[in-house]
Amino acid sequence: MQKVVKAFPKNKFQEIRVAISEFQGNDLIDIRTWTQRQGADEMSPTSKGVSINVKLYSELKEAVLALEPELKENKLI
Repeated sequence: MQKVVKAFPKNKFQEIRVAISEFQGNDLIDIRTWTQRQGADEMSPTSKGVSINVKLYSELKEAVLALEPELKENKLI
């Protein structure tokens, strides 16, 4: 199973994909950079990314929610 939940551009040739996947019987949240390789029609995943067991979703969500106030405090957004 591989279901892309969200994809957004990283730069001209790459995008970030957030997906739900399965590996060796484990359900995972996969956040990975995909790239357009020279001469290829389709994008390919790179090794740059992270796969997290879905059991850790609440921890990931907590971390992302904590990020916004920090970004604002440091005038990054």
